[in-house]
Amino acid sequence: MIDEKDYLADPCGSASLPLWKTLQIEVPDNIMVIRDDEYVEGTINGSDEPYFKMIHNLENVSVPVLSDDYVLSKATDDEFAAHIQECYESECLSVEEIGIYKKRQVYDTNLWIAIREQKTRKIVASGIGELDKSIGEGTLEWIQVSNAHRHKGLGKYVVAELLSCLRGRAEFVTVSGKLNSPSNPYELYIACGFSNPVIWHIVHKD
Repeated sequence: MIDEKDYLADPCGSASLPLWKTLQIEVPDNIMVIRDDEYVEGTINGSDEPYFKMIHNLENVSVPVLSDDYVLSKATDDEFAAHIQECYESECLSVEEIGIYKKRQVYDTNLWIAIREQKTRKIVASGIGELDKSIGEGTLEWIQVSNAHRHKGLGKYVVAELLSCLRGRAEFVTVSGKLNSPSNPYELYIACGFSNPVIWHIVHKD
């Protein structure tokens, strides 16, 4: 079991998840979590999904600028669930699961944001952040942009806005995501100032 000191010495390389989640979640027997430098392809029978984990030290946070076509907004649980479902083919977050998120010790209402298109008032981008006050770790959990509104800087805006909200409250921020996702979150986070990427393999054993 990882301890706080070891985690803080290397948040990306010591665990694939934030510390609070690492300490609470029990990995099922049919799943292995292996850091890239310890992973040998072909030695384990199963399906491998590589994930990245990165860190932001909050020293240089860009000032978010939003086009006049959009407005920063709050959203209901139903709206968050519907937007997340719209943005992913194989992942979703139900209204019930959102309710569970809001009962976590890391929940902060100011870290749940949405972007609405001015003319339709429809949510076209959203993001969820969390804050573990015990060690000063902020985390970005769900960052997504509707397909028709991608490549307009909305993803960068959501990330920058959440980093701005966390600055002065968190010591650092971590983020994880699928390395081979079609929406290429890896490049988004690099562009937003995240660094020290570590690849983790989530292997579902046959």
